[in-house]
Amino acid sequence: MPTKITIELPESAFSILRMSPEEFTRELRLAAAVKWYELGRISQSKAAELAGLSRQAFLDALGRFGVSPFQVTAQELEEELNRE
Repeated sequence: MPTKITIELPESAFSILRMSPEEFTRELRLAAAVKWYELGRISQSKAAELAGLSRQAFLDALGRFGVSPFQVTAQELEEELNRE
């Protein structure tokens, strides 16, 4: 069962972004999911779930935010290159 939270925002937030409250809510969920995925705090599948999207739709959204779907650290990449 989903948990409902309430966030108080100034009315101007919706007009600044030219979004309805419903659109703003969806975009806020997506932005949080993308950022937490980018930081490595959650997996792709959990981020997609948080955003309320399919995994494919979430991957498409990553491109809109300029975030790579491949989350590899420099150390992991170096280790991978040294294996060969």
